[in-house]
Amino acid sequence: MSDYDLVVRGGTVVDGSGGEPFAADVAVTAGRIAGIGRDIGRGREEVDAGGCIVTPGFVDVHTHYDGQVTWESRLAPSSTHGVTTVVMGNCGVGFAPVRRDDHDMVVRLMEGVEDIPGIVMTTGVPWNWETFPEYLDALAALRTDIDFAAQLPHNPLRVYVMGERGAQPEAPTGDELAAMRALTSEAIRKGAIGVTTTRMSGHRFRNGELVPSIETNEEELMALAAGLADAGSGVFQMIGDAHATVDAQMGLMRRLAKRSGRPLSFTLAQMTFAPEQWKDFLRGLEAANDDGLAIRGQIIPRPTGILMGLELSLHPFAFSPSFQPIANLPLAEKVKAMRDPALRARLLAEEPTDPHAFFLSMVKSTEWLFRLGDPPNYNPRMEDSIACRARAQARGELDLIYDTLLEREGREILYRPAGNCLGERFESAGADMVPHPHTIIGLGDGGAHYGMVCDGPYTSYFLTYWAQHADPARRVPLPAAIRMLTADPADAVGLGDRGRLAPGMKADLNVIDFAALRLHAPFVQYDLPAGGRRLHQKADGYRATIVSGEVTYRDGIATGALPGRLVRGARAAAAR
Repeated sequence: MSDYDLVVRGGTVVDGSGGEPFAADVAVTAGRIAGIGRDIGRGREEVDAGGCIVTPGFVDVHTHYDGQVTWESRLAPSSTHGVTTVVMGNCGVGFAPVRRDDHDMVVRLMEGVEDIPGIVMTTGVPWNWETFPEYLDALAALRTDIDFAAQLPHNPLRVYVMGERGAQPEAPTGDELAAMRALTSEAIRKGAIGVTTTRMSGHRFRNGELVPSIETNEEELMALAAGLADAGSGVFQMIGDAHATVDAQMGLMRRLAKRSGRPLSFTLAQMTFAPEQWKDFLRGLEAANDDGLAIRGQIIPRPTGILMGLELSLHPFAFSPSFQPIANLPLAEKVKAMRDPALRARLLAEEPTDPHAFFLSMVKSTEWLFRLGDPPNYNPRMEDSIACRARAQARGELDLIYDTLLEREGREILYRPAGNCLGERFESAGADMVPHPHTIIGLGDGGAHYGMVCDGPYTSYFLTYWAQHADPARRVPLPAAIRMLTADPADAVGLGDRGRLAPGMKADLNVIDFAALRLHAPFVQYDLPAGGRRLHQKADGYRATIVSGEVTYRDGIATGALPGRLVRGARAAAAR
């Protein structure tokens, strides 16, 4: 006779509170933690955690699985790296609300901002909703490998309210502002976890036009904040205007937090054009929180960057005129064509051109390209860049980049850091940003940037790099590291029922062979709808991942269990 549904036995519990690890079994009944202790009793199913740490499931508050969740049941890569809850709908972009006539606009929006191929969305997204509550109802019918929560994105909301005018930088009328406020409040009451927007000039339609929220006035943002205040719940997420001053950005966020009375978080990174600016943001966060405003910076615990290659969306020749006839060929045919000396000469001589300013800037900044390698090196030295190697060989950098792209039969991946990468590499900022009390780790961006970014595995990177740092002075203690991946992000978005291991809490757990944890290099698979390609990345060391008491992964292999569900709204912490 079993005492529990599941017992995770013989592990070292790191419970997410930041407290010291301890040896214990963890018992689960009906999807909740029923007890933690020694010799706790028998389970109908048991997981041997000997030699492993047992942690809460990780929580990523910044993803874009809004589309992927509608066409497949696995939210990879996040779910293969210990993440058991994701929050999607960030950066003011998503798939609802949307009228039938505006499907194409939303597809173009996500293609330009999130690098999701249009054919993937038109093939995969079912569009069985119009309003945001209807979108939530459609999500509630889905069964996935991990839990997911949705946020209301500003750009689709704007077009839904304003029609064709909403796709342009035109100010809304008073009635339209009132409608945005009411629909924000309704979305939160129906289960949205928050509302989101973007002010970042790099967020553009594929034709180069700015997405509409970037140029909207403050009055419109205040309408969204007022909707949160009316609902008395939810969070506000945004990515700011990187070219505005810190005082201007912090001032806007403070006003939004005051108007909503709700927590606000924003993307925080060390910018290449303002490498010391992050320090001013941290000071601004401290001042805001001292004044009672719950404002946090969302950070990723490694250099952000673009991955480039012949199978991927970007590389230095992607926008060259002579590359266009071969751009969509199978990889082997593309490699064969590029080995033709005549084509090589043309590509090396041509200037790339594209209407999307951000994409164009990435492919033209060849000074910052590195071979990523396996295991991947996200903290390269400048002298290891392809440009520096080319100068040492008295070659042109594009010439060496061309040869490097053709290595491994065209599968070589190049890494272009785009932030958090100056000075003493990321550690110059990361040593202060990572442990700061007013930052939260996230920005995995899973479900988006399929052909240029693979940041969802940041959880594995964080544990292999920061929690095992060779310098004890910079090493993040394991209890703190687990708290940063679990309780801190869960609390930041109001999901108090998860992120800690304690009786009554949701039974989301990881069993990790910490000593064996290894992160492998990203690779390409063609497994999206319509045969679309995306980047995947694997890690060793995850003995088991458990969601709502069901084992979803064993040694990185899916069990087929799909206990993941839509999380509607904030959740109170379990009584202890």
